[in-house]
Amino acid sequence: MLVRNTDFIDLPVFVRGKVRDVYEVGDDMLLMIATDRISAFDVVFNELIPNKGKVLNSLSAFWFDFCSDIIGNHLVTTDVSEYPMGLSKFREELQGRSMLVRKVKMAEAECIVRGYLEGSGLKDYRATGEICGIKLPEGLMQADKLPEPIFTPSTKASEGHDINVSFDYVENRIGKELAAELREKSLALYRKASEYALRRGIILADSKFEFGILDGRLVVADELFTPDSSRFWDLSDYKPGQPQKSFDKQYLREYLETLDWDKKPPAPTLPPEVIEKTEKKYIEAYERITGKKFEP
Repeated sequence: MLVRNTDFIDLPVFVRGKVRDVYEVGDDMLLMIATDRISAFDVVFNELIPNKGKVLNSLSAFWFDFCSDIIGNHLVTTDVSEYPMGLSKFREELQGRSMLVRKVKMAEAECIVRGYLEGSGLKDYRATGEICGIKLPEGLMQADKLPEPIFTPSTKASEGHDINVSFDYVENRIGKELAAELREKSLALYRKASEYALRRGIILADSKFEFGILDGRLVVADELFTPDSSRFWDLSDYKPGQPQKSFDKQYLREYLETLDWDKKPPAPTLPPEVIEKTEKKYIEAYERITGKKFEP
């Protein structure tokens, strides 16, 4: 079953994102639903990617559990039969693509860790030799491994593109203590996940995290190490100095770069072969990371 909209849920809307729809469940919980919508360059496409929502949801649940020794999270359950307020009647629509979570007060910073040089970090490095005020060695190529993972925060834009900022900027915005904890937990999460992924033949090039405060402590929230929030590369094909074979949306982005499109709405139509290959990329990421066969 493909899911584009979730209007069948008769609960107050908390937020509708490009991919996820989130509903209020009572005073202290949220229902997060990962649809099969896909976005690139901040534009949502008309076409759906089969099973995408289930892959994203299942991977987040896997990583929340895997990283629970580093930091807690907001997950309550992914079992629809345990959902309150009559939501269990939507088992067919929700199972595998949704999670019931605790409501948290989100930290006002987009937390990014980079272990390799790509994306906006590559653009900043080519322009200034730095990323977010961090000076890097000269002569680095696209996709080069950095001397060590770096914490490179950005603004949290409600619309449009996030903007890379310095750690000092984050400290001034949210306070030194919380900023330091965000950096520490982000780097710890990245190191643990990247070491695990490498054993699975996957390079975790970089990843984005969101954190919040729950019962007075910092937790990781939203999603974790999914193909939408991270760059996953195939270790066997890794070659610096060029774009890498990717298990994330990079394949779609590279296809779109070949079009005469200004990266503004309306989005171009995605051909069937691009939809199919994108679906396969997501499923392969799930299977390689978890070691389990994906069961739709």
